[in-house]
Parts: sequence; structure tokens; C-alpha cells
Amino acid sequence: MNDYNYLFSPLKIGSVTVKNRVVFSAHMTNNGAGGVVTDKHIAYYTERAKGGAGLIITEEQSVHPTDRAYEKLIDAFDRRVIHGYKKLTDSVHVYGTKIFAQINHNGSQGNSTYSRMAVWGPSAIPDPIFREIPKQMEKEDIRQVVEGYAIVARHVREGGFDGAELQASHSSLIRQFLSPATNKRNDEYGGSLENRMRYVIELIDAIREAVGRDFTLGIRLCGDELIPGGITLEQTLEIARKLEETGKIDYINTSIGNFHNLFMVEGSMHVPLGYATYMASAIRKVVNIPVFTAGRINDPVQAEQLLAEGHADMIGVVRGQICDPEFTIKAQQGRLNDIRKCIACNQYCVGRMGLNRFLSCIQNPGAGNEKQYGIDTLQPCSTRKRVMVVGGGPAGLEAAKIAAERGHDVTIYEREQTLGGTVGLFTKIPNRAEFGDHIRNQLNQLEKLDVRIKLGVDVTADLVMRENPDTVVIATGGKKGYPPFAVSEDAIPLGDTRDVLHNRLTLGKKVVLVDFTGGQPATSVAEFLIDNGHEVELLTAALYAGADLGPTQDLPLWYDRVLSKGITITSNVVVKDVGKKITVFNHYSGAEWQIEADSVVYATMGMPDSDLYFALKGKVKELYRIGDCLAPRRVEQAVLDGHRIGRAI
Repeated sequence: MNDYNYLFSPLKIGSVTVKNRVVFSAHMTNNGAGGVVTDKHIAYYTERAKGGAGLIITEEQSVHPTDRAYEKLIDAFDRRVIHGYKKLTDSVHVYGTKIFAQINHNGSQGNSTYSRMAVWGPSAIPDPIFREIPKQMEKEDIRQVVEGYAIVARHVREGGFDGAELQASHSSLIRQFLSPATNKRNDEYGGSLENRMRYVIELIDAIREAVGRDFTLGIRLCGDELIPGGITLEQTLEIARKLEETGKIDYINTSIGNFHNLFMVEGSMHVPLGYATYMASAIRKVVNIPVFTAGRINDPVQAEQLLAEGHADMIGVVRGQICDPEFTIKAQQGRLNDIRKCIACNQYCVGRMGLNRFLSCIQNPGAGNEKQYGIDTLQPCSTRKRVMVVGGGPAGLEAAKIAAERGHDVTIYEREQTLGGTVGLFTKIPNRAEFGDHIRNQLNQLEKLDVRIKLGVDVTADLVMRENPDTVVIATGGKKGYPPFAVSEDAIPLGDTRDVLHNRLTLGKKVVLVDFTGGQPATSVAEFLIDNGHEVELLTAALYAGADLGPTQDLPLWYDRVLSKGITITSNVVVKDVGKKITVFNHYSGAEWQIEADSVVYATMGMPDSDLYFALKGKVKELYRIGDCLAPRRVEQAVLDGHRIGRAI
């Protein structure tokens, strides 16, 4: 703790004092049901309070029935929410953590699928994602929503919250009124900045009248929309100054972008660490109230530096605390190597939100499953067993870690000279290199747990029988799959993406990459090949390449990079056969043609490497099969498999 002069110092924010500068900022969880706070919410937020966070800001609480942007939104305008609020705030307060409620109306960024009503907005301009033309709000509509904010503020205070935050950033009606890009009104709510701020000033006044001045109230501003005609940082600085001048706002939180560029709101590993801090830094220079920052801050040393250099007063660590709820307390205790660093893959947090599933994390199966897999749920084993884990990929490492934490005697056997399996291959690709932190996180824990690791051992059934362990966990991963098209004997050099990353394939100048995954196995290797001097044509039967990159916010940046590097992408095509040339056809029109290339690479999920499992089935005391050797899937499923089996042994 002596290394942190700022991160673990208290801060007064309005009428409350937080114990440290780590905030678990507002973000969608999809934990709601029936419009109220659920036990999943309570377990989720309490886990981060238990882990030491100084402040928690809940996901948005809806202020009006016309706001239904997604199915599991909380209807904070309904008094039924107060009971759940009290349970939540009481639970968080046990650990000395303060908790604010974010309150919001999504405006034109809503969805009539759920409400079956027209969405509302300052002007009849559609959102780029939902694409619905909103009803331009009339003055009586504005008054209704302003009153809704006041009602929700009263509910929040009655429910035991320490404060509230107005969402005025990437998804909010407030931002839509503030932005010249979405506010084209010609009445007193449009035109000049003073007029565009009228709506937010009115609702702040209404909230203060409802809850008084002794209740902390902040606002999260969009520092820069990053679109033509939108809010710029210069405008945000003026907005921040004017808000502070009201004397009714206690802090300013920050965000960046909007739904035109969601990849900047939820930056993946392709976006630099701390990429949005410059906005908070600029705002802090023009106001005297506390300023919060967020955006790929996943290390307490990084957080301390931002505070020490004066860029912000509070540090938002969201995905970092989803990944490791004990981020704060581990840092405070000097246990830096124990922190499970977020790698910003976005696969199980951001990616699941777009699929209407509850939030989780590829590295932390307890995220969103706190009651089942959270802190203090791991029970010691009743009988200590000798456990043999065959395979040191993500599934095997997780199984070994959990089994060892429970008290079993664990040995990992790995045929390669390094651990990591498929994840280790990812790290060879520059824009996926942060996946290496997942392996680092696991190895740090295995070292502490004295798990034995034997590298370069090709485990056979005879070896297993000689070792005679109590339990065998087969995590041998996947192997190269068969080409999903006909291949003639005189075909040009051909292999799969694993061959490329293992450097097992001699490639010519022009490479045709055939994608059967829709995701990173193809898109990452395509970029890898381009960066290594090859001409690449990517073929896909889908409407466009990399469809699975959409939910993780990787798609726009991938297209930007590879198109600038000269890739050719051909969609809606199926490969018929590969010989001296590649025969393809359009699966809509049936038109057929041939492509010339020097080499062909195909991207599939591969096949399970399950021979050892079947050789041992019925011959050992306790046998499990996990990860890709069970069924080739993504990293998150492999880790979850390992976690479950580690608990089951």
C-alpha cells in the first residue's frame, strides 16, 4: 500500500466520502427480471464491494415507460424497485463501499420491440443501431421525462443509495439533446448550446427539488462523439463548466463515442490502454469538482499513475473488476501478481450483452455466477486425490488450478515445451498478443499452488496406467480438421490456420484463406499473413467476413486495418474443390469460377483430439474430458469446462 499515494486515499464526493479511488462504473449486466433488481444483481455488485471497490455505480435505472432499450432494463419509475434497492445497498454497505445509481432515458437509442411504443428523441433522427425514427418530443413529453427523473431520484434515495449519476454519455436522451448531430429543434430546446442544455438543467433542478442538496448527484458526459457535427471535446469543456456553475452537480464522469462508433465506447484489445483518459484530463483542468475516467484501465500501477499525474480523481475499472472482483484489495495488499488482468477480449462481457445474455468473463466463470462460482464458494476436497491433467491449454490449466485450490495433488502433463495450447498460438498475432496475459494469470496461480508441470511429455495410455493417478482429466485440445471441400492429388499447398501459426506450411505469395468460422481463427490469421508479406484473398459463405467479431466490437477496426493493408474479401461463395486452381461458386446465383493462388489455408474449429480419452475409458478410476478434446469451441467454454471439473473432482 505504501506504493500508492493516491489510489487508496479517500475522496469526498458531494455529501459522501469514498474510501479509495477505484470505481466500478455503470455498465449493462442483463441481470434484471420483471423490471426490478434481482438477487443476481445483489450478488454481482456485492462481490465487487467485497473485493474492495471504493464506489459502485449501478447499471442504468429507467426513468419512464417509453424507455425500453433492452429487455432486462430496470423500471426505476415503479415503486416496486425500492425493496430490491434496499437489499442491494445494505449488502454493499457491509463492506464500506458507497453505491450510486445511474439513472437514464435512452431516448432514440431505444427499441420498440419491447415497449411496442414509439421511441422518443429530441428530433426525428434515427439511431444507427436501432434505426427507428423517433417521435420528436413535444414539450409535455419533456416535462413527463423530467418528472420521471425526479421520481426515480426519490426512489433511489429511499432505497438507500449514497448518490445518483445522470447518464449523459454514449446512450442517453440527455446526450441527444446536447448534441448538434441529434438535436435539430428550432424551439427553446434546440439551436444554441444554452438551449441544448436547457433539458439537462431542468431535470437537474427537478432532481434537486426532489432529493435536496445533501444527496450526491453526478453526471457522465460524452467527452467527444467522434462523428461529424457531434459533440466535440471543446464543447464538452463548456458544458462541464456550465454544469458546475449551477452548484448542483457534485462530480463529472466521462465516456467517449456513441452508437456510431461503439468500438470506442467498449474498446477491445485493439484499442490502447487508457485510451479515453485525455477527456477526463481536459475536463479536470476547467472544473473544481471531482472528475472520473475509464477505458481500458486494468492495472493498479496504471491507475496510480493517472491519479498522480492529475488526469482524474477517480478511476473506473469495469472489465478489470469483472475479470477479478478482488482487483482492489489485491492491489492494496501488494499482491499484484495475483490480479487476474482483463485482456479486453470482450467475448463474454460485451459480447454476451448484444446477445441478450447475462454478463460473464472468459477468465472468471464466477462473473454473473457469483452465488455458484464466486468468492468463498470453493469448498476444500473431502478426500485428497492424485490428479493427472493431460494438456496445458486453457481448459487443463483451469482444471488444475481449481483442483489444487481445493487441496488435491495435481500434475499437468503437456506434450509441447510451452503451456497455453491454442491461446498460446493467438499471442503470435500482434493484435491478439494480450491473450498471453490469460496464460500468465493462470501460471502465477499454479506456481503458488505448487502444481507440478511436466513439459515435452507425449502422454500415452501406458504412461497413465503406470502413474496410476486417482483422477485423470483429459484436456488434449483440438487437432487439424479435414478440408471441408474436395482436394485433388495435384492440389496447390494446403493447410489450416494451425499449420500457419505453427509454421508447418510452406506458403506462396498469394494465399486464399477459406473461412468456415466467421471469427478470429480466420480474420486474425488473414491479418497475420498480410503482415508477413502475403497477398490474401479471404473467402466466406457469409454475407460479410468476420460476422462473429461484431458483438465483441472488433469488426470495424479489423476492417479498417486489413482494407488499408490490401486484403481482398469475397463473400457469399462456397469452395467446391481445390486443385491447381480453386473452384468456387456463388451460393445464391450458382455462378461458378476459378481463382488462382499459390497456397490455400482453411479456417475451421478443427476436430477433438480425443484418442487418449477413449483409450482410457473404463480403465481408470475417475476420468474426465474437457475443452476442445470434448468439442472444439471458444476459450470461454474451455475455461468453464475446466472450472466445473476442478470443482467436481
